[in-house]
Amino acid sequence: MFDKLDMGNLGTMLSEVQKKTQEMQSRSAAKIYEAKSGGGMVNVKANGKGEVIDIDIDDSLMDDKDSLQILLISAVNEVLKAIDDGKKEVAMSMLGGLEPFMGKQG
Repeated sequence: MFDKLDMGNLGTMLSEVQKKTQEMQSRSAAKIYEAKSGGGMVNVKANGKGEVIDIDIDDSLMDDKDSLQILLISAVNEVLKAIDDGKKEVAMSMLGGLEPFMGKQG
């Protein structure tokens, strides 16, 4: 893997990695993720930091505590998975942006 690394560009590459990491953290933190369960009866929104910022619950669930708990857990787990997937996607795109610094392949 490192045999194709262009050592002459190491300083530039490290600077670029730091810059891209900061950009990734900013983009990730600012992004809003949303998940619904129960056909939209429960809607959870969270930011890229993993902080829940809004929960919307259909009034019809207020008398059914068990269903509300199940749907809320489902929506929260789904939004947390979406955040994790989003972070992985950003990280992969960041790694793809470093290809010019990796030197010639083959």
